[in-house]
Amino acid sequence: MAEKEQTETKWFKRFIKLFFAGFLLILLGVVILMAAALLSGSGNASFGGVIFIWFFPIVFGAGPEAQWLILFAVILAVLGIILFLVTRKTIGKSGL
Repeated sequence: MAEKEQTETKWFKRFIKLFFAGFLLILLGVVILMAAALLSGSGNASFGGVIFIWFFPIVFGAGPEAQWLILFAVILAVLGIILFLVTRKTIGKSGL
């Protein structure tokens, strides 16, 4: 029983580390985008993003370069789904 608790604790610590690493990457990306928008002199801005509702990604974008941002968002959405499925399969094999 103690071995199972140690495994769960180890898994939880790994999850927390990955969660905060992802959060910090997103925060860093937002800061970089804000700095780039403030430092650029042009009035043109493009943006795009993905919102996941379970397995259904909603991809959006606007601006002159939106098609590239939407394409990038779709690729990230597909990679996110693949990563989720691989992680789920790995957890299923380990019995957690």
